[in-house]
Amino acid sequence: MPLGVDSHPERPVVRRLNALRRLSEAGAGAIKAALRERILKTDAGTDIACEGDRPETVRMVLSGWACRYKSLEDGRRQIVNFVLPGDSCDAFMYLFSSLDHSIGALTPVIYSELERSAFEKLISVDATVAEAFYCEPLAVASIQREWAINLGRRDALERVAHLICELFVRLEMVGLVEGNSFALPVTQMDLADAAGLSTVHLNRTLQELRASGLITLKERHLNSHDMQALSQLAMFNPNYLHVERK
Repeated sequence: MPLGVDSHPERPVVRRLNALRRLSEAGAGAIKAALRERILKTDAGTDIACEGDRPETVRMVLSGWACRYKSLEDGRRQIVNFVLPGDSCDAFMYLFSSLDHSIGALTPVIYSELERSAFEKLISVDATVAEAFYCEPLAVASIQREWAINLGRRDALERVAHLICELFVRLEMVGLVEGNSFALPVTQMDLADAAGLSTVHLNRTLQELRASGLITLKERHLNSHDMQALSQLAMFNPNYLHVERK
């Protein structure tokens, strides 16, 4: 197995897609085989794809954190979504002539890259695979709508609490939550750029959540001591994530 990845690198992708639409056994097997064909790695701080690039492949994140982001001419950045293990970077973006945003690695990222022909062959072999991949960008659009509410209507405390709740559900979906704890390998600047806050304001907000006894953040691991209270504070409803409850 190249790059030293584990023996089941495709597991988060299968879990993510299966949460959106129940995969058949044959469909899950086809996904696993396709994802193993070409596995790449990029370092933290590098772009996987840049705004203006012509999209010709589909990339699926196997491990690590990335983000979709936009930058202003003066360098200010807004993270518009976190791309987590199991997520696609750009499913169906090849239907457009160029990317309208950049995708950057926030940590070292291992991902699978499929040529358009291979991806279209994959979604043609099984209806459940096609439906799951159709659902994935729809779910991303739903997340974007919720983030618009975050930036436009939730205050800083509600906004950061909501982001934590979302990350918890999305990571739990792919098996990366232990109890009420998950790895949070990104910087406070990354969180601030996602929440539309300054780093100073983000830091104060995290301190307020700590002081209230809702979270502990230590050594890049976040533990929620009361998910129900955190969800109530954030007015968090996970329906927008469109996870099929089995």
